[in-house]
Amino acid sequence: MTEKLKAAIIGPGNIGTDLMIKVMRNGKYLEMGAMVGVDAGSDGLARAARLGVPTTAEGLDGLLKLDVFDDIDIVFDATSANAHQRHNDVLAPHGIQVIDLTPAAIGPYVIPAINLEAEDAVNINMVTCGGQATIPMVAAVSQVAKVHYAEIVASISSKSAGPGTRANIDEFTETTKAAIEKLGGAERGKAIIVLNPADPPLIMRDTVFVLSEPADQAEVEESIARMVAKVQAYVPGYRLKQRVQFDLIPADRPINVPKVGLRHGLKTSIFLEVEGAAHYLPSYAGNLDIMTSAALACGDMMAQRRIAGGTARGLKEKA
Repeated sequence: MTEKLKAAIIGPGNIGTDLMIKVMRNGKYLEMGAMVGVDAGSDGLARAARLGVPTTAEGLDGLLKLDVFDDIDIVFDATSANAHQRHNDVLAPHGIQVIDLTPAAIGPYVIPAINLEAEDAVNINMVTCGGQATIPMVAAVSQVAKVHYAEIVASISSKSAGPGTRANIDEFTETTKAAIEKLGGAERGKAIIVLNPADPPLIMRDTVFVLSEPADQAEVEESIARMVAKVQAYVPGYRLKQRVQFDLIPADRPINVPKVGLRHGLKTSIFLEVEGAAHYLPSYAGNLDIMTSAALACGDMMAQRRIAGGTARGLKEKA
């Protein structure tokens, strides 16, 4: 049997609860060690307890008191950007790696399809749901041609946007913009989020506009297809909504984007949708599913490295 490390999840809301179920069903090198919240009556804590997962409603302080704490190697933080700083400060001295599902961005941005293999930091940031869905497409174009500007529009069902998402809208746009430039390779980026109130709720839809140097359209399309397949490896419901569209930018009619000096090139338009796996959340909540799926991919990679390197807390003590 594959050796597994224990993980704790802080935040038993929609994201935390869905992530717990993914860890229990699909974790290759991880298993649940604890679920942490602050509301004793929350559905997430109750569900965790029914599944036999140790729980506490005393927040991070309660996690430190649990008997299982000494066996925890990895903590997923699904709370808020403001709370994450303290959580990281407390956990880091214990040798625990933290996966940040908030827009706090203390550690490096990680999108599994782009840079998971290259990052092994104490704290890593999962960017945002919109970033996880769209930035791989910007990176795919960047692999073929220099990208001057990339703009993403993430449209999600209002019902899938919980209090944490709504409280962090500003952080969402700023963090996503920064990651478009850092991981996507764009000189300038812009991010927009749309909360769609339609009922019945609509599936997550994302639009990506990329302005690049002139490039072979077939080569760009092939690069995008390869990247879609990489994301689908951990998010099966991720797909192109329609074929990639291209528009040439002639030198005599330069595109009017402030601070973008592109006078001749290629505009690439990519249309995506993300259907959730419905482990805990409805299938239309692809925005949350892509975050938890990406976080699990990162957690499994971290655990595998710790086991191989002999740095796992619980395993060392047992040995």
